[in-house]
Amino acid sequence: MHILDFHTHIYPETISEKAVHSVSAFYGIDVNRSGTAETLLQLGKASGVDRFVVQSVAVAPRNVEAINTFIASACAAHPEFCGFGTLHPEMGDPEKEIQRIEALGLRGVKLHPDTQQFFMDEPKAMALYERLAGRLPVLIHCGDYRYDYSHPRRLAAVLDRFPDLTVIAAHFGGWSLFDLALEYLEHRSCYLDLSSSIPFLGLRRTKELIRAYGADRILFGSDFPMWDPGQTLSQVKKLGLTDEELEKILWTNGRDLLGLCKRNKLETGE
Repeated sequence: MHILDFHTHIYPETISEKAVHSVSAFYGIDVNRSGTAETLLQLGKASGVDRFVVQSVAVAPRNVEAINTFIASACAAHPEFCGFGTLHPEMGDPEKEIQRIEALGLRGVKLHPDTQQFFMDEPKAMALYERLAGRLPVLIHCGDYRYDYSHPRRLAAVLDRFPDLTVIAAHFGGWSLFDLALEYLEHRSCYLDLSSSIPFLGLRRTKELIRAYGADRILFGSDFPMWDPGQTLSQVKKLGLTDEELEKILWTNGRDLLGLCKRNKLETGE
């Protein structure tokens, strides 16, 4: 069985150290690893994680195009990668960049309301979702007790407004607000990844949340470089899930969601 890490971030070598320091400072986590594609592949190979959805976040509209070009080039260089582009609600002509994301072969869009500083359900964000619905999936950061940008109730409003939008709610739909997120998302249609969650939830509560949402909706993710993919995988294997649940979470849910990312050999497993 292949293992697909659905939530990883990579950066150019020239800015990797600065980017990792900035993200780790934002979350108050001490990270002592590079955020390059090469480091991700090395860690993955050592642990058995062999496929990755890679992405980065544009904290300002001016960064969007360069980031999307970088992610596409990383995917072209590494067949293990499937890329998600980025957008920003304040950017001009988002349709033009969405078309370029599609032309580059990127398979979705990553948004981070907290670092991009927009409310998940504000009008400009809703305009992006309207363009993406039925077109590209959106992996969106959710939850932070310090901010209101990505509160789970806001995601609930988005899901209700756009039933054709495929959403992956990061961090069980509510980082640091895990149980509150369950109230809003348990019976709404979205996927959820388990990245940056197990160290805060513990094994028992993580398993309970997986069972509450259903394994069909859960995606394995490490949030590299915040966490080592192998470390996260080891934690998942300690949850006491069934083989069927593990296969869904570690591989088939993500593979099927991506629509078999042929250009990156996810279909053939080569």
